[in-house]
Order: sequence, then structure tokens, then C-alpha cells
Amino acid sequence: MAQNAVRKLLLVDDNPLYLKMLCRAIQQAGIHCHTCVSAAEAIAYLSNEQPDLILSDYQMPEMNGLQFRQRLLEDTRLKDIPFVFLTSDTDQDVMLKGLDLQAVDYILKNIPVNVIISKLNNLLLTVETQRQLSAQELKKAAEALNVRSVPAGAPVVAGFELDFWHQSYQDIPGGDFIDFIEVDHRYTFIVLGDIMGKKWTAWFFTFSFLSYLRAAIRFGVLSHDYSTASILQKVNSVICHDEVLKDILASTSLLMIDRQTGGISYSGAGDLPLLKYEAHTGQLQQVASSGLLLGLFADGNYDEQHITLQTGDRLLIFTDGMTDFAADQGKKTDYHQFAQQLQPLLQQQIPFTDLKHTLFVPAVNTQVDDSSIIHILKT
Repeated sequence: MAQNAVRKLLLVDDNPLYLKMLCRAIQQAGIHCHTCVSAAEAIAYLSNEQPDLILSDYQMPEMNGLQFRQRLLEDTRLKDIPFVFLTSDTDQDVMLKGLDLQAVDYILKNIPVNVIISKLNNLLLTVETQRQLSAQELKKAAEALNVRSVPAGAPVVAGFELDFWHQSYQDIPGGDFIDFIEVDHRYTFIVLGDIMGKKWTAWFFTFSFLSYLRAAIRFGVLSHDYSTASILQKVNSVICHDEVLKDILASTSLLMIDRQTGGISYSGAGDLPLLKYEAHTGQLQQVASSGLLLGLFADGNYDEQHITLQTGDRLLIFTDGMTDFAADQGKKTDYHQFAQQLQPLLQQQIPFTDLKHTLFVPAVNTQVDDSSIIHILKT
């Protein structure tokens, strides 16, 4: 595992006593363990979480282990999570059925607990080794193609100071994408997006989304359509009809800076509310959009807001990796805590370069997703 990374395991069994006993042993081995007493409860948990390994009992009421595994295989976000059956059944036909569903192993309940823990550690090590190999291949592919989902730096825009910080999860190219598009001497577009789910393969989809956004912006400018809401709707319509991308969702923040007026137009697609800091009051305000995730429905219901910054005011746009963090009970999300950490630092007028090292870099050890933030200062 990457240094300080927490190994996460989901344990599913309808026997509460056995569940508690095995979970305690797993946690003593340094593995974070979340328990569910049924497959249905596990499916609900997996709607928001993605463990490194799933260990599930085979014989369970209502939905047994085979049925549970089948349900996971039907979900593109969950099907690749390594799955291990936990059972007291030694019937070879049953085992073969499980292996036919791409289970990586079987563990018998009647073997000593220390042997179970040893097998789990070996499986988790194998999973991490494979991920590291995949990460190396991703990095090699990015270098060979000379493509980036995050730019090397921000452009110089008169009247504003632009900067950003990005950290991919475990240094593996992921689903966040950033772009600054200067279409002419007057307008600069800013893009921040996050491919939902996919985890280790999201990087492959960032270029498709970015390509559509870049093209829509360019065509919009050629037809004198500078509306961020209109541009997002055009991109969304294309994505919903793209055979490759139609099942892929992405949150996106799209902003346009008008150098001539100093105004900023903003539209969002399922993104987090922006944070606007007013220098003269020291207050931090939310700027929220009503638009739906790109690719969710053909009509994204995108609105457009116009933001005015005074000298010293700041605007911060960020992905959910900035508000998510690792906790004892798994991943937690706290948008308000993130804002509360930011506000006193902004009131001290700390430059963004120092802010990055003060607030963001130390958080890498508790990081659970790609993290990206764009900072706009009115000069």
C-alpha cells in the first residue's frame, strides 16, 4: 500500500457474533473493517464507499453470497472490487459457481482466525501490487501521449491572479480535470471537473470530457455564444448520446472571466458550491448552482450566475476530494469544516501559495480521492 494508506475491507455475514469476532481480529491486524449483516445492507453501504476487498458469507437469507456477487458484477463501479467468499460449505460445485463469478478466492470459516488474517493480508498485498503496476502503465501512457488532464500552470489574466493545487489519489492519475482556455484577448474560461466513480480508470475519460468542453467553448465563441449555461448544455447533450460516455457522470464547474468588465460568469453541473471570500467584511459565502451532473439527463437544467469581485476578494472552486477525508469509520465528507478551516486563513490575507502548504499538503495523508482547487484573486 502507499505510505500511510488505510486498507479497507467490507465484511458481510448474517451471524452478528461471528461478524464481531472476525472484524475485531481484522482491525487488530491494521485493516479497517466495516461490517454488514446482509447483502442488502452491504449494497447500500457500497453506494457511497469503495473498499479494497469484499469478504462475504455465502449462505445468507434473502440474498445469498452468489446473488450478492452477481449484483456487484452488474454495477460498473463495483464489479472490479476483489471479492472473496467466506463459507463453511466445502462443496466443490458451490465453489466453482463462485469462482465463475470472478471471485478471487474462498476462505473456510472453520480454519484458525490467524490463517484467515494471513490470507487477507496476502490478498490485499496482491491487489495493491496490481494497482501499482496499473498506475505505472497509466503514467507511461500519459507521458507517451504527452496529454494532461491538469495543466502545468495557470495563465496570466489582467485584473486577476489565478492559481490552483491538485493532488491525485495515491499519485495515480485520476478523474479530476482542470483547464484554462483563453479564447481571445477578452475572455478566459476556467474548467474544473471530476469523473464520478471509476476510481482507477477515470483518467481515461477525462480527455473525452475535456475535448467536448474545449470544442463547445470554441464553437460558442465563433457563434458569439458566451453563456456558460449554454455551453454546459451543449456538452451534456453530446455526452448523453455518446456510446462510450453515456453511462459516465461528471461534476463540472465552468467559469468565464471577462477582462473588459471584470465580471465572472459561472455555471455548474452537480458540483460543490463555490466559496466567495469578501475582503472588506471577512465573510465567506457559498455560490451554488442548480445544474445536474454531466451525462445524467439530456436536460441538465443549467443556470448561470454572474459574480462580481472587488479588490482583494477571492473565489475558490474545488472537487469533493477537498472535503472528503479518512476517518476511523471510513470516508467522511464535511464541506462546512473545510470552509471553517479556510476562513481564518483568508482573513489573514495569506497568499494562495502559502495556503497550499498550510492547509492542503498536510492533508495528503488522509486523502481518499483526487483533490483539486482553483483560486481566483481580484487584484
